[in-house]
Amino acid sequence: MRAVVLPAINEVFVADVAPPKPAAGEAVVALKAAALNHRDVWIKTGRYAGLKWPARPGSDGAGTVVKVGDGVDAAWIGREVVINASFGWGGSERAFGGEFSILGLPRDGTMAEQIAVPATQLAEKPAHLTWAQAAALPLAGLTAYRALFARAQVQAGERVLVSGIGGGVALFALQFALAAGAEVWVTSSAPEKIARAQALGAKGGFDYRGAEWVAEAAAKAGSFDVIVDSAGGDGFGKLVDAAAAGGRIVFYGATRGDAPLPVRKIFWRQLTLLGTTMGSPADWAAMTAFVARHRIVPTVSDVYPLAEAAAAFARMERGEQFGKIVLTM
Repeated sequence: MRAVVLPAINEVFVADVAPPKPAAGEAVVALKAAALNHRDVWIKTGRYAGLKWPARPGSDGAGTVVKVGDGVDAAWIGREVVINASFGWGGSERAFGGEFSILGLPRDGTMAEQIAVPATQLAEKPAHLTWAQAAALPLAGLTAYRALFARAQVQAGERVLVSGIGGGVALFALQFALAAGAEVWVTSSAPEKIARAQALGAKGGFDYRGAEWVAEAAAKAGSFDVIVDSAGGDGFGKLVDAAAAGGRIVFYGATRGDAPLPVRKIFWRQLTLLGTTMGSPADWAAMTAFVARHRIVPTVSDVYPLAEAAAAFARMERGEQFGKIVLTM
């Protein structure tokens, strides 16, 4: 079968590899589509922990079950599924345990024609989604769902700010918060991305490069009950300024590095800082049900055939996408 292989830092090839065989408890999925995440780019560029070469990337995938191993109900065969990329969470809803991993490293990932995964990682593909849309859902959707609901516990009527709109998790956070009845605003350095977010239902947006964007936000929107961030860095203090008294800031990344914390502002205004990563099996089940119930459609930016994986990686590295970049098989 064909699969994306990273033989060394900054090298992307599509190669012939042996097809997977299901171990006990596993199912083989013939993938129809797989989506890229920033995690895949960090692996490609050698900036991720636990690297091994050659690597087979990909955390997101959707397809049809074609084989099952011992102990797996044969009724899975022929079913259309999406794959939960959050492996080995453990028994606590509060945080993952010592066996946690994300599909695509160290385990071979979804950028391939077939993949073997535990059957417990599978969920029915939401019927209203195309294959590309379904493949865009798992990692980003799960991360956004846990951030909003399990961690920040967003409520209808609250005012939510999503920073860095255009990335997969940020867009899901926008869509999920809107579906839950919140009022959502966004930030971006690109006016066109703010405009596209407004077309999806955002109330408005702010250019975070401006020195006075927090004052502008206060004038137009007021302060925010929940702020969702993935950047960190020097701009994190501005998010503290934008938060309402008693507000919650939930963050799932630090693409701009660690943040200096204005501790006095945080304790005086009774703010809560919430870290989050991926999600539990319960979060996964709730997220897929939420997507089906509200008929949420993931935003797909670009679609490439598997053979053009290098071009898809280059597109993500340029940061030009609005939504998920997808490979089709």
